[in-house]
Amino acid sequence: MAETTDRVVAIGTSTGGTQALEAVLTALPRVCPGIVIVQHMPEKFTGAFAERLNGLCQIEVREAVNGDQVLPGRALIAQGGRHMLLKRSGAHYHVEIVDGPPVTRHRPSVDVLFRSIAKCAGKNALGIIMTGMGDDGAKGLKEMHDMGARTVGQDQDSCVVYGMPKEAVKLGAVHRELPLGRIAHEIAAYGAVKQNVEIP
Repeated sequence: MAETTDRVVAIGTSTGGTQALEAVLTALPRVCPGIVIVQHMPEKFTGAFAERLNGLCQIEVREAVNGDQVLPGRALIAQGGRHMLLKRSGAHYHVEIVDGPPVTRHRPSVDVLFRSIAKCAGKNALGIIMTGMGDDGAKGLKEMHDMGARTVGQDQDSCVVYGMPKEAVKLGAVHRELPLGRIAHEIAAYGAVKQNVEIP
């Protein structure tokens, strides 16, 4: 079982993110790593957004509830108004939904999610920061990067607002910048890499 939950993909986005997420998630094959997402959105809107995407995608998309497992072929979107963290128990990842003050001016905060992934998943994670205003997620992505995770920023040309990716690039948190149209391919390729292979 360990292999099925070994890799996790985390996406953080804000302004322009609903369309960007739709473009990425609808392009994913049914078999891909488990995905956790923070999209800045008011309470009550994330459930309907997840439901709409679930109807368009090959993968399962749902609004996260406390204790939900992160599984291949499933994307969990953080609830508006609450933080989402990744936790690990044994071989399995699950999410914890918590109340708390805004972080980097947001709740849910991308930084909160990314930091929990740096701690929990380390090098077994892919972090992606996409279109959005401000700097939420930049420091968390840097923590993921420093723990050995692969990190991607959406490039300036394909962003509605090149704020969050730009701040992450400035911190040295981004391994590579990609246009929106290449991000789904990056996720699928990341999931296809042979897992738990020891390099002699």
